Amino acid sequence: MSLTVVGTMAFDDIETPFGKSGRIVGGSATYIAWAASNFVQPINQVSVIGGDFPEAELESLGAKGVALEGVQVKKDEKSFYWSGKYHMDMNTRDTLITELNVLAEFSPVIPDNYQGSEFLILGNLTPQVQMSVIKQMKTRPKLIVMDTMNFWMEVALDDLKKVLKEVDVLLVNDGEARQLSGEYSLVKAARKILTMGPRYLIIKKGEHGALLFHENHVFFAPALPLEDVYDPTGAGDTFAGGFIGHLARTKDISFENMKTAIIVGSAMASFCVEKFGADRLKTITQEDITARLDQFVELVNFDIDLV
Repeated sequence: MSLTVVGTMAFDDIETPFGKSGRIVGGSATYIAWAASNFVQPINQVSVIGGDFPEAELESLGAKGVALEGVQVKKDEKSFYWSGKYHMDMNTRDTLITELNVLAEFSPVIPDNYQGSEFLILGNLTPQVQMSVIKQMKTRPKLIVMDTMNFWMEVALDDLKKVLKEVDVLLVNDGEARQLSGEYSLVKAARKILTMGPRYLIIKKGEHGALLFHENHVFFAPALPLEDVYDPTGAGDTFAGGFIGHLARTKDISFENMKTAIIVGSAMASFCVEKFGADRLKTITQEDITARLDQFVELVNFDIDLV
């Protein structure tokens, strides 16, 4: 049930209408690992950090079943740092500071004991880095999932399209789907993106849920209405972690099981936003996850009399 995760392990500094986080640990690989480790272990982590990254955080991940042999440590350099401020709707944000630091020269290396991973998820990194990881895998994983963003569509579109031909599942938000496809309708956008290589497309819509497309099939998963949303940072990566974690646990990559995986991902993301950073993810139990999944079942369950 091996899963390899490639992405960032970083520092975030977040301000929302409900408070300020100060300097906390974040990064796509961090969120993915915390979420996926509830379903499958080990998580084979691939990332890069500076000497300033807290040892306690690495120990906590290790205790959760995250293998860290693939995490490069550059002791004399600083970890990637991002600072942002969210607007009142919590869907839009302003980036205040971005410091690439160790990420600027990141060239991931897949350790020998990571080879043979059946599942691979590529966090939002440069398309060139994503491609280098795929090429390092001696045996192609059973499923390759990738995330990307609008920035790479603007500055590295040709490289991005090459990676799309190599992956099975693409994760983007609605704005990115429209940008990549040139179509406003998400159905038309999905149809066009699926001709670029991926067999499955997931379009994330934040507080409005997520859409799964495959051939002529479409499935919609709602987001759980929550009383308190403190910090949406990492919710998309947590969603991805829950999604790939469920698939790796069940080893079933059918469209039907991907429907379940999207619900699992949505449930995990609903935990993430309840506190700043990954704090909530560190404390959830299997009982919490089961209860949250039951809430999702209730959310979409209905009886109807046909007349």
